[in-house]
Amino acid sequence: MVPVRRALRLVIDGKAELVEAEGLGLVRSERLSVPKPAVIRLVKFVHVPRKFRRQVTNTFLFARDDYRCQFCGRHPSDFRHRECLTRDHLVPLSRGGTNEWTNVITACSSCNTRKGNSLPEESGMIPLRHPFEPHFVHLSWAVRKLTPVQAKYIRLFYGAEVLAELRALQPAAPRVAHGH
Repeated sequence: MVPVRRALRLVIDGKAELVEAEGLGLVRSERLSVPKPAVIRLVKFVHVPRKFRRQVTNTFLFARDDYRCQFCGRHPSDFRHRECLTRDHLVPLSRGGTNEWTNVITACSSCNTRKGNSLPEESGMIPLRHPFEPHFVHLSWAVRKLTPVQAKYIRLFYGAEVLAELRALQPAAPRVAHGH
């Protein structure tokens, strides 16, 4: 699962070939017109640096935590005016904490403010579940809409069971998540 821009770059550089395009649209530049890739096949090994595969972004963090505050359990649909989802560091950065998956959780702005610069034990605010490093493939599907073309190839190569698992990861309705 790669962004369209990356897929185009891989095709143009000869590292991948276009298997199926998305609709009839073309992506145009000054010198090229290329169908918008929906499915590509790598023809050469492409190394993906570890930091790009596992980087913590709020989009992926919120998806991992099912768009819920890990302290109070609320979803953005339950928030009051001006409340939003934020990233909380269990061990604050100012106290030696890191931005690793195992140190960050999704918190509503109210809980994050209440916890402040303290450790969970000091504030009496223990997360609902332990933070963990998710598999990046699951995160990719949790934040992207599965297209019919992609579903066809997933069923073909991985089977209906894997397709059903990926569909279960899809958000039921568009979710608006904010963060800092």
